[in-house]
Amino acid sequence: MRRTRLPAHVIIAVLVGIDGLLLLASVLLRVPGSLLIDLFVRGDMRALERIDAMHLPRFLFGLNAIERIDFSHLPRALVGFALLALACGLVIRARTAWAFTLVMLTLAAVINFHLDIRFDLTFVLSLVCLGLLLWYWREFDRASFAAATLYTLVAVFALVVYATFGTMYLGHEFKPNVVDLPTAFYFSIVTMTTVGYGDIVPVTTDARLFTASVIIFGISAFATSLTVVIGPLVGGNLKKILAGRFTHVIRKNHFIVAGASPLAINVHHELTRRGWPVTVIIASGADNPYPEGADVMHGDASDNAVLTQAGIGHAKAVLALRADDSENAFIVLAAKEIAPAVRTIASVNDSKHLSKLKRVQPDMIFAPPVVGGELLARTLSGETVDNETVMRLLFHGDT
Repeated sequence: MRRTRLPAHVIIAVLVGIDGLLLLASVLLRVPGSLLIDLFVRGDMRALERIDAMHLPRFLFGLNAIERIDFSHLPRALVGFALLALACGLVIRARTAWAFTLVMLTLAAVINFHLDIRFDLTFVLSLVCLGLLLWYWREFDRASFAAATLYTLVAVFALVVYATFGTMYLGHEFKPNVVDLPTAFYFSIVTMTTVGYGDIVPVTTDARLFTASVIIFGISAFATSLTVVIGPLVGGNLKKILAGRFTHVIRKNHFIVAGASPLAINVHHELTRRGWPVTVIIASGADNPYPEGADVMHGDASDNAVLTQAGIGHAKAVLALRADDSENAFIVLAAKEIAPAVRTIASVNDSKHLSKLKRVQPDMIFAPPVVGGELLARTLSGETVDNETVMRLLFHGDT
């Protein structure tokens, strides 16, 4: 049997998740007497008997053991929690998860150096994951709005936890002293939002540096939230408004292509490749097959208002390249009514409609069935195909 190899992004996600679990475990095992250690690590179910139900919230949040917790290892726990969440995003190859994971793994390595915890399993695994992420960066090419929102919320939550418990750890270095979690939480929110009422002031160098870090991280987190979550929503709507209201102001010396047929798409490609500006009009509600960034309008190309918005008064030519020959005829008539001096070009998809389309008198008729048949016959018979012959076939479809 043929063995199925796991994709690289899945392997990296698993390694990142393991690294996060190890970081979390290394911190939890440093908290003596916690509920998690008693119940799940030591299996001591009698720990529940020691809990007063009235004080359960205080016990769960560790208020009775705050002084015994080594807060210097709290950042490792936050990074481990973040890596677990990011591993889920790596599985779906989210680009945002890839970027956040790089930052978190780098932060984990820096924290290890700061705590003099070097060359342990988590440190080595972090470096390995960093290398794999950089080597396989092409694997993470999916933009996910949901993933970006999730990781932004995780970052804000981690910052709140860092600021709150960091304030508790340095509580005696503030004036007045911070001795309870509600006050620490209040100071964290006020500092993160840069409000700064001044009722609690850091008085030592460590406390001031910590407060400065909370301010910097807070500004960064909220700015990222606005950019990642709100930015695409506002930016997309603004782009549509600008495209609808202001793009037509700069339409000048351009070609107007009406239709989304293969011929229209190829003409648009060749004209833009040569540096000519092109405005495309496709039917309302129809799919847009043109490349992103193309100047595309939705509407009826035979409507005077639509042609005016497309800038027909300043256009070099109007190309009616719809799949329906009758619609092409109406487009030519509307164009001649609004801007008689503008050149009109129409395509004929059925040769039996050629004579009818001639009656609306476009400046040029392009009939692929007629032109293709004539050129193929001349080539097979050995006749000369010169520029004069091609132009005769194009202009008014004379045969």
